[in-house]
Amino acid sequence: MPQIFRHSTNYLARTTIYGAIFILVAALFVAAEITRSGWNTGQYIERQQPIQFSHKHHVGDDGIDCRYCHTSVETAASAGMPSTAVCMNCHKQIWADSLYLEPVRASFKTGKPLEWVRVHDLPDFAYFNHSIHVNKGVGCSTCHGRIDQMPVVSQAASLQMEWCLECHRQPENFVRPKTDIFNMEWKPPSDQYKQGAQLVKSYYIQGANVLTSCSTCHR
Repeated sequence: MPQIFRHSTNYLARTTIYGAIFILVAALFVAAEITRSGWNTGQYIERQQPIQFSHKHHVGDDGIDCRYCHTSVETAASAGMPSTAVCMNCHKQIWADSLYLEPVRASFKTGKPLEWVRVHDLPDFAYFNHSIHVNKGVGCSTCHGRIDQMPVVSQAASLQMEWCLECHRQPENFVRPKTDIFNMEWKPPSDQYKQGAQLVKSYYIQGANVLTSCSTCHR
């Protein structure tokens, strides 16, 4: 009986199978990298605002406390955005005639709020409360990065679920004394795990079984 296929067909079949597996693995790798990239998460992308507002100048140079503008960060789910009146507390006297601040003056006169561009935007299915994190020892810079060094604010962290779980599984690696919550220059001490474990107890932070429960963040 004559042979229908050549012997080389066996090599072609093996190459096709191995090639398909390689392409599938490569496609999964590329998809994972795209999912973690700033293109998808928004990480490291600077967001231009309706006015040229610099956190580096206000926080880093002038030393304005986060709570002066974000008044509800310790008491509410949202940190809150400053009203124009808060801006004008200073700018009635400083740079009162600057062209850069004309949108602020117009907002103050008309009562129409400035339309700030959101930088950190969690999906609607994820519940996040600023106050509980701040009151449990999570500092601003842990999530928002060195805001005091950002002329234009960008998202410092990916805000993906795996990033949240890193802290929820081992909060002792991240919590700090409450006196340093708003200290942008705070760095973890060499014995952070030991000190953090003590803070976890004193702050009555729940265990990983509770913090990693689906209902904690998805309500």
